[in-house]
Parts: sequence; structure tokens; C-alpha cells
Amino acid sequence: MSILPGRPGSWLKPSAGHNRARAGNGIVYPVLGIAVCVALIYLMLGDFKFSPGKSELSFVQRNGTQFVVDGRAFYVNGWNSYWLMDQSVEESSRPRVSEIFQTGAKMGMTVCRTWAFNDGAYHALQVSLGIFDERVFKALDWVIVEARRHGIRLLLSLVNNLQHYGGKTQYVKWAWDEGFGLSSSNDSFFFDPSIRSYFKIYLKTILTRKNHLTGIEYRDDPTIFAWELMNEPQCASDASGDTLQEWIEEMTEFVKTIDKKHLLTIGLEGFYGPVSPEEKQNINPGKWYSTLGSDFVRNSKVPYVDFASAHIYPDQWLVEADLNEKVEYISKWITSHIEDGEKTLNKPIMFTEFGLSTKAKNFEYSHRIIFYKSIFNKIYESARQNGAGAGAVLWQLLVQGMEDYNDDYGIMPGERPSVDKLIKEQSCRLIAVRYGKNSADKSSVTC
Repeated sequence: MSILPGRPGSWLKPSAGHNRARAGNGIVYPVLGIAVCVALIYLMLGDFKFSPGKSELSFVQRNGTQFVVDGRAFYVNGWNSYWLMDQSVEESSRPRVSEIFQTGAKMGMTVCRTWAFNDGAYHALQVSLGIFDERVFKALDWVIVEARRHGIRLLLSLVNNLQHYGGKTQYVKWAWDEGFGLSSSNDSFFFDPSIRSYFKIYLKTILTRKNHLTGIEYRDDPTIFAWELMNEPQCASDASGDTLQEWIEEMTEFVKTIDKKHLLTIGLEGFYGPVSPEEKQNINPGKWYSTLGSDFVRNSKVPYVDFASAHIYPDQWLVEADLNEKVEYISKWITSHIEDGEKTLNKPIMFTEFGLSTKAKNFEYSHRIIFYKSIFNKIYESARQNGAGAGAVLWQLLVQGMEDYNDDYGIMPGERPSVDKLIKEQSCRLIAVRYGKNSADKSSVTC
């Protein structure tokens, strides 16, 4: 999804003090009271180091075409908030992150997809090749802790195909400026051995990062639902798909040598490439989409890939189509990919972005209800049949005061109750499929 966020605006909250309490001689109870208060302040600000203790959280696993947690199928009704790390760097904007987690949890949503990268941009995590900003890393640490506190799992994306937040363009620029890049082409990210080596440094740094708040390495933290290798990878300079395929094979194997506990996906948009049968290529929105260097089935067959992803943006793909034509098209799109998961890949399929633009032809807000519902129904029906349709992740949710981060797909919960109601209803339906008659006892959501 192409977005261009602005820098965060001023959203100030009075900060609490950071004086540490130390017990000494004198009256015990007042000192203990002060110590408890200070500890609570630290915890709220995310600067309090704690151990998870006996509150165990299981990793999400895969069993054939389904996600599984504690022996039960796990279905995803999730959302995108790409900005979580960025907004956690400054204490003044951290409440926005807490608010979106709280809002998602109240609607029964289970997974939030967000960026675990920022290469050379404002609030950069990686400030130059292999050099990281500890302050920003601590912000990501806090995001993970805060997600767990609200019962939300994270799908963490590791680099962008697009230029926003740096992405492959920034890697190529760094290499070119340093004098060792093979080419100034953005696609050299995939074939330049030096850049590939630097990306592996980044991957290892992320996967083995020890959270300063919990002492848990990221690769050992079940709060992380899965890793996404890249947001919407494309390598149009090699339409055969061989260059991207080789990169996917190498990088997915590298991730799995370091982290065998978490699920891994590629981050594909779902287009069928030249290796796919003609009937599959005809599912693409147009012939051009088979020339982008990616191939949904071929790429997703890589053994280190645990589940496949696809995106749903008919207003970008079918600009002149009306709503009915778009809904009819996405029904075929979703069905085709779920069938791939069941008949060819034997893996879950997750639609990790979907949205309807306010700039779409003849747009009305009621169109979003029809559009979202058509997707939710497909996922629900697949879940009922134990199919490969494992979930869908809405693009995107924000909170008040984040206009600079909005695009023409953004939703602010509370502004349109009909959308909130629909999202919660989908959560409740998937909870009922998972737990059956015991769903009311197992869920923290009132359905």
C-alpha cells in the first residue's frame, strides 16, 4: 500500500517524573507506598523492566492450511497500523499506540500488522547500513510489550518495496553512495551480494534483539504472530521472476536458521506470474500484473514460507469499475487464492491488506460496508469449512490527531459506528467458529 505519512505533530501529555525510589532507614510503610507509586508510573510509561512470570502465551503455529494456537484453529480478524514504532519514540505520542491497541481489542481483533523497519527516514531505526538507533529500538520494544498487555499479536514487516520509510531504495542508495553498489537500480536490492549481506545483518539484528523491558529476544517472544519478509515485493526488471524467487529462497532460509519458532510470510500482493497457468494469470486485474517479477504460487511454495499473503485493492486495479463489479471481482480473487492454499500450497492464506479508497469512483461510505462485508463473509465461510482462508487485515486504523498519517483508506474507530459494528461482528463469528458453544467463556469480547 503506497502511503506518505508526515512527521508527527505536537501532541503533548504532561510527563511523570523519573525519580527512582530507594528504601532506607526510617518509616517503612510510607517508603513502600512511594516505591509502589513510582513503579506504577514506570510501568505506565513503558520504562519498567518486568518478567512475564506465569502468564504464558503460546506461539501461533501452522497445521496444514490452518493457524493453530493451543490445539485450536486460530482465525485472524486484524488491522494495519504501520505507524506504531514511529509513534512510540516520543513519550508524548505513545498514548496513541495504547489507544489503538485498546480499540482493536474491544472489537475482538487479534492481530495488528505494523512496520518493524524505518531505514534512514525520520525516527529511523536503521540510520545507515548496519547502524541502528537504540532509542528507536527501545520504542519497538515498548510496542511489543504494549501489544501483549492488550492481548494483541503483531505481524512485523521487515522492509518496504516502496520508498516510504526508506525501503529497498534506501539500501541501494546507501550502497551506491558508499561506492560498492553494483547498480543504482532499485531492484539491485535483490541481486547485489553486498546489499543482500547488509539486509541479512538487519534481519539478524531484529530477530536476536533482546527487549530491554522483558529481557526476551524477539525470536523467543510469542507476542509476535509472524514475520513478513517485505511489504509488496516486486522486481519488474526481471519479469521471469527468477531474481525475486532466488532472493525469497535465500532470505526465508536465513530467517529460519535464526528463528524456528515464528511463522514467516513473504508479503506478496497476490499476483500470478508467467510460471502460473494461463487461467490463473487471467485472475490478475490485467496482463501487466504478471510482469512485476512476483508469482503468488511459485513464491509461496518455498518451504520456509509458512503462509501466503495477498492484498485486495480493486479501486486501484479496476479504476473505472462500479462497486458491484469490484465486489464480483474480489470474490473471484479471494476464492482463487484460498483454492491455491488448499489444493496446491497446503498453507493458510491471509489477506494482509484490504481497503476501499474515498477517492474511488462514485464513492459513498456505505460502499465500505458492502465491500468489507463481502471479504468478511468469504473468510467466515472458509473458516466454517476448515478451509485455507485464515484471516483478513484491514488497511488501516488510526486515532484522533493523526491526520498526517492518514490516507484515503484510513478509518478512525468511533467516527462511523456501522463500520465498528461490522468489524466486531466478524470477530465474534470467528470466535464462535474457534470455540463453538464455549465461545462466551473463552473470549474477552462481549458478542
